[in-house]
Amino acid sequence: LAEHYSHVADKPFFPSIVAFMQSSPVIALVLEGEDVIAKVRAMLGPTNSKEAQPGTIRGDFGEDMMINICHASDSPENGEIEVKRFFRDEEVFAY
Repeated sequence: LAEHYSHVADKPFFPSIVAFMQSSPVIALVLEGEDVIAKVRAMLGPTNSKEAQPGTIRGDFGEDMMINICHASDSPENGEIEVKRFFRDEEVFAY
């Protein structure tokens, strides 16, 4: 978590992020395909759930900026970094 959230590690709310992320199970997925980042982010809605439209995952199930249900990479480059951060090679399958 410290590596993934290093950009906010010095902020006063960082301990709250860590506590929240460790409070329940996390299900991680690697998705790939044409325009997958844009498609997934459209399904999720904006990061701040309060701004998300009904019918999006965050709009229907999120609460706010932190409790926003899901994370999605914002670029192919960050996607590659995050896959390496959260998965071992033998945990990623193509089918």
